[in-house]
Amino acid sequence: MNQPLAGFAPAPVTARMENHGNHMLKVAMQTGNDLFARVGSMVAYEGFVTYEPNPPAVRQIARDWLTGEGAPLMKCSGDGLLYLADYGANVVVINLAGDAISVNATNLLAFDAHLQWGVERVKGLAKFAGQGLWNTKISGQGWVALTSRGTPIVVDCGGGEDETYVDPDALVAWSPNLKVKGKRSFKAQSLIGRGSGEAYQMAFSGQGIVVVQPSEDSTDRLRIRG
Repeated sequence: MNQPLAGFAPAPVTARMENHGNHMLKVAMQTGNDLFARVGSMVAYEGFVTYEPNPPAVRQIARDWLTGEGAPLMKCSGDGLLYLADYGANVVVINLAGDAISVNATNLLAFDAHLQWGVERVKGLAKFAGQGLWNTKISGQGWVALTSRGTPIVVDCGGGEDETYVDPDALVAWSPNLKVKGKRSFKAQSLIGRGSGEAYQMAFSGQGIVVVQPSEDSTDRLRIRG
C-alpha cells in the first residue's frame, strides 16, 4: 500500500461494532446476526452483504408512529465488513448490556436487529410542545450506533436533586429511566433555544446519562410538532 495511505487502513476486527476514525462505523457482519441501519448510510462493504429497505419488522413498528416521523431503516444481512456513515457526523458506539437507551430518530445510525425497540412518546412535554416528543427506545443485549453533529458530551445526571437542562435540538439520547420535564425561559429567549425556535429546555433528573451534540440545527433531529 502507498505509505501515506497506510494509516487509513482498517484495523483488525475486535468487536461487532467499532469506530473507524470519528465519522465512520465498522460492523462485523455474520449470518444470523442481522442489523438495522439508516437507509443510505452504507458507504462500503467487504464480503457478501444484502440489504432490505423497509422490512416487515420496521413496517410493523411504523404503524405506531402517530406523528408520521421516524428514521427510514433497512435490514442488513450476510457475512463481511460493513461501513456506515451519515454525512460526516461523529459516530458513537454503545454496547447495551441488558439496559436501554432512548434515541432521537435522526441520531440513530444502526443497531442489532435482535434488540427490542419501539417508538414512544416522551412524557412531561405535551404542554410545552403540543403533541410532545417521540423517541426510539432500544433495549437488550447488543450494539447501537448513534450520530452526533460534532463531538458530543455525555452528562452523568448522578441521581442527585440537581437537574440537567438541554436544548431539545441539541439532544441525542438519554437513559429512559430519567425523569423528564419541560421548562420555559422567557427571559433568556435570545440566548437559549436557538434551534428549537422558542426558549424552553428539557430537564432531566435521576440516575442515568444524557448525550448532547454541539449543534442546535432543527433539521438535524426529530422535530417537536405543535
